[in-house]
Amino acid sequence: MPRLTLQRGETPLLELPLGSGPVRLGRSDACDVVLPGEAISREHCVLTRRGERWWAEDRSRHGTWLDGRRLTQPVPLLDGAQLRIGGFTLRYADHGEPTFMTTVARRPTTPASGQVVSAWSGAEVHEPVLVIDEGPDAGRRVPLRHRRLTVGAEGSRLVLSDRRLVRDHFILTLIRGRPMLGPGNGAVHLDGERLYEPTPLYAGERFSAGGTHLHVEPGEAPALPEASSFGAMVGVSAASRRLFGQLACYAQHDAPVLLLGATGTGKELAARGLHSEGPRADGPFVALNCAALPEALIESELFGHEKGAFTGADRRRDGAFQQADGGTLFLDEIGDLPAAAQAKVLRVLESGEVRRVGGHELGFPDVRVVAATHKPLGKLAVEGRFRTDLYFRLSVLEVRLPSLRDRPEDIEVIAQALAQRIGTGIHLGDDALALLRSYPWPGNARELTNVLLRAHIHHGPHITARCIHFNQASFPENESAEAPYDAQLEQSERTLIEAALRRHDGNRSATARELGIPRSTLLYRIKRYGL
Repeated sequence: MPRLTLQRGETPLLELPLGSGPVRLGRSDACDVVLPGEAISREHCVLTRRGERWWAEDRSRHGTWLDGRRLTQPVPLLDGAQLRIGGFTLRYADHGEPTFMTTVARRPTTPASGQVVSAWSGAEVHEPVLVIDEGPDAGRRVPLRHRRLTVGAEGSRLVLSDRRLVRDHFILTLIRGRPMLGPGNGAVHLDGERLYEPTPLYAGERFSAGGTHLHVEPGEAPALPEASSFGAMVGVSAASRRLFGQLACYAQHDAPVLLLGATGTGKELAARGLHSEGPRADGPFVALNCAALPEALIESELFGHEKGAFTGADRRRDGAFQQADGGTLFLDEIGDLPAAAQAKVLRVLESGEVRRVGGHELGFPDVRVVAATHKPLGKLAVEGRFRTDLYFRLSVLEVRLPSLRDRPEDIEVIAQALAQRIGTGIHLGDDALALLRSYPWPGNARELTNVLLRAHIHHGPHITARCIHFNQASFPENESAEAPYDAQLEQSERTLIEAALRRHDGNRSATARELGIPRSTLLYRIKRYGL
């Protein structure tokens, strides 16, 4: 039987037997194979059977590649053909038996109905579980292993004891592991509204039929892995190992990442690691400091300009988005971006469209966006100084980098690594390391770099405690202690969501539309904050 093998890099994720009907691949819940990533279009590619052959057709703005060539028209698939969609590879085989059914979590037997999801633990395949919360069957848990499951009274595939249910009362359909809830012969309610067509269900979202209340949850919750380093970042503390594990997972995805943390905590190192450790490593890495751009030139720097678009535009020029095509765009200090530019960046993230200043031609560069700031964006959004919808768009994957004083056990290993980058043969004495460990480091690793560089310039490669001088005048005592950054950010984000929920009387679908985020992101944050 013909089949597709889905991989990310060299990691196999799942196999899909091909039947007779078309197979749609993309980001939409209505697709047969749901793939995460901003580089994935809602309906990215369609495979159609014509006679004895399978044909591939690109329907995206980002492009589908077959054996290294971009598809411009429907083409037949030959045995062994490789399709590339975003960071995923699909291998086509027109005969033979499946060779594996494994997942990243190494589950020994994965059902054919698995969904590739963007999660804390990276790309993985979940087996959903139907949980009955209230009603005669309360406490019952049913793994969802069938593509189509009718639920209700006697005669349904899954029979429940609720006398208010009829046969085939409602239907659960698995589209590559994403549960879709649809009406059958009876009424089913989600978000307080009766459903009349299949609707995607997200983890923990409750629905009701008759007197029974239910929800669907993932079958497993794999622990976040740890790592000893990430890119050029090193550390031995538990906080650093968790951070590196989180970054390593996020590197394999295309969704935007928001890096949060005080000045000097290594946000650009993290951004470069997200690029170099992921599938875009061979593409360009373009860094743009939003705080350093003159306001009049921001749009040109981001999106480019045509010749004659303004005084001094003597030639056509690519902006940062075009320069980063196929790679990563790092927007540092995104909190300093003016409101007008925020609206334009939001449009690019939503549509993928980039238009040069003074031009009419649309481009669709394939770019992963990583943003960073030392400011509490959630608080700025509450105050109206940063767009709420852009904030949620950027924080699909969010990473908070801890200050150096919160992980003192890392100071020695970071100092040794920085010393080797400053110059060969540098030796840090035990007394110097003890002194470095005792200092609170208000400027974080950036200040540590300056202290070591100053010691090396003045005293040579053998650095002892007497060689080290701190520039404490730059950090008065009353300013050295940071505010509880994470707590401020979480409270601001919670306030935004609570206010939007109140405006829409608790309707989560309407709330998600106002905030400009997927329902899945909203539901995750509602659960996270216990709303």
